[in-house]
Amino acid sequence: MKIVVTGGAGFIGSHFIKYLLKEYPDYKVLNIDKLTYAGNLENLKEVEKNPNYKFLKVDICNRDMEDVVDGYDVIINFAAESHVDRSIQEPEAFLKTDIMGTFNLLEISRKKGIHRYIQISTDEVYGSADEGYPFSEESPLNPSSPYSASKASADLLVLSYYKTYKTPGIIIRSTNNYGPNQYPEKFIPLFITNAIEDKPLPLYGDGKNIRDWLFVRDNCRAIDIILHKGKTGIIYNVAAEQERENIFIARKILEYLGKPESLIKFVPDRPGHDRRYSISCERIKELGWEPEVPFEEGLRITIEWYKNNEMWWKKIKSGEFLEYYRRQYKL
Repeated sequence: MKIVVTGGAGFIGSHFIKYLLKEYPDYKVLNIDKLTYAGNLENLKEVEKNPNYKFLKVDICNRDMEDVVDGYDVIINFAAESHVDRSIQEPEAFLKTDIMGTFNLLEISRKKGIHRYIQISTDEVYGSADEGYPFSEESPLNPSSPYSASKASADLLVLSYYKTYKTPGIIIRSTNNYGPNQYPEKFIPLFITNAIEDKPLPLYGDGKNIRDWLFVRDNCRAIDIILHKGKTGIIYNVAAEQERENIFIARKILEYLGKPESLIKFVPDRPGHDRRYSISCERIKELGWEPEVPFEEGLRITIEWYKNNEMWWKKIKSGEFLEYYRRQYKL
């Protein structure tokens, strides 16, 4: 199989490329990435010399990309602007990449006869599950931020192309991913790296917002099984079923690192902050998938990785990131 992975230098995309090349040594993988601030080719050092791996620096909004995918069977679209806080401050980039980029990939898939198009989406498109029940794939979309609205829009484009043109699209909506190599503006790596450096952990509101945390390796397994067994025109939720309050996670990180809880700094809540995300994933379980990594084990693995790879994240947390961080949290 010949697979195009867009956004493959990012967190989940890079993990999936490494997973694919390990599990399927005969597959050929083309990684297309614009290399924005969160794209990092160091995430792929271990496969860069693999003869079945190729990288091209290309923007998915570029119409000239059409010739690049000639001869490939599958497109898996990880490419996206994905940080909610940035979408509140600078929404235009999210609309361009997440919506127009998806549109361009769908047009290419339609014209080139791609056999399978997989859109990597998010549980955030459903909005907050305050009432206590998990959302199913049939639940209405109710996005709360420019980021989740851009992803919901992209999902609707995928479904419309399937209905109108029979473009073989599949949508995967997963809960919050975490694990090694995640860009340190995200919640868990930000708190881990700040704690290591004895810096404040900026916790929004009362810290009781709830997320369901999925270890990135489990998500790679889910994408794999959907790639090979999923039905076109279908949405698949992927959940770890391990919901935790943000303040619980902050305390766990500090406990593991032997740091005081006084490092927690409560900051004003962000606009439109969803209280809780919760989705059911019975549909993918019917394909034979189950999450394997308990949250506490995955968190331990993640913390140890950041402890042992300070050079990786300290380079990122200098310069442009540092200025953004100080401006965002007023620290």
